[in-house]
Amino acid sequence: MLIEAQKISLDVPDMGHQAVFGQRRKLRILKDVSLSINASETVGIVGESGSGKTSLGRTLLRLYQPSAGQLLFDGQDISSLSRVEMTPLRRRMQMIFQDPQSSLNPRHSIGNILSGALQLHGLDASEKALAAILARVGLPASALQRYPHQLSGGQRQRVGIARAIALRPDFIVADEIVSGLDVSTQAQVLDLLRGLKAEMGMALAFISHDLSVVRHLCDRVIIMRAGEIVEEGRTVDVFAAPKTEFTRNLIDCIPLPEPRPGWL
Repeated sequence: MLIEAQKISLDVPDMGHQAVFGQRRKLRILKDVSLSINASETVGIVGESGSGKTSLGRTLLRLYQPSAGQLLFDGQDISSLSRVEMTPLRRRMQMIFQDPQSSLNPRHSIGNILSGALQLHGLDASEKALAAILARVGLPASALQRYPHQLSGGQRQRVGIARAIALRPDFIVADEIVSGLDVSTQAQVLDLLRGLKAEMGMALAFISHDLSVVRHLCDRVIIMRAGEIVEEGRTVDVFAAPKTEFTRNLIDCIPLPEPRPGWL
């Protein structure tokens, strides 16, 4: 397996309470979470707002350091590696953020945004190479000279995807990447992601609150509630026969398509 988390917990300062003697009470937002993700597998991580799914995604990439437990990447324990020790592994693990407007530096052109990571890892960051990366996500080479505010929401998300795949990673975390897009653009971005995953063979953790999307995209699904995994399994099995009432309620909330004339 590519990713394995063993009883991972994550504590953060509780900003809702006043510090005592200069220290704040800790709030546990991940509680003994264990999971695995195989190479080339797509795993959906689903839950309500505040369930800990985004924190879990960032912890799997070691953007957050776990407070307890063990995190393995391709068999290597990365739980407590320093920032410098993590640098060689950053090429193999990337994230697509929920809001490209805030995750793309507004002062940098798209070309500069893409070239930074390539240069850091000693890869080809020529204009030709950058244009080829943009072409893979359906953007013209002219976008290299543009700035994030000059692009539509869907185009900015394509830049976020381009930045994530530029290093040809083995593992990507996609965090609610279509939640702020209209339905048509959502479909385009998901089709793009599905095609790139098939082409590159990468593993994907797809974080979402939308079970209808997860149902069609993911091989397995993990259901989270209050920082814990309450159910997991093959997507087809979880949807056909959910084991917990919480999962059943989530599935029942999936909107049904509008009936067409002649259906009844």
